[in-house]
Amino acid sequence: MDSLIHEFAKQVRDADGHLYKARVLGRQRGDGTWIGWIEFSPRGTGGVVRRTKRETTQPSRNALRYWASGVQRTYLEGALNRALHA
Repeated sequence: MDSLIHEFAKQVRDADGHLYKARVLGRQRGDGTWIGWIEFSPRGTGGVVRRTKRETTQPSRNALRYWASGVQRTYLEGALNRALHA
């Protein structure tokens, strides 16, 4: 089951000016490690929720939370671009 790990306070804007709310989700794998990806929900009316492929693998949920807390705006902008063009 997917778990919400972190929600970013600031929204991310794509090249066309659309705003997205970003959050990190994760899931525990059979070996106990956690994978994480970023999900982008469009603000306003309509739009499609986009998500990246796996962005990281961490040894625990706490490690994934720590990773997510260090993600910077530039990384989010690149991740949004990857999600939009996947």
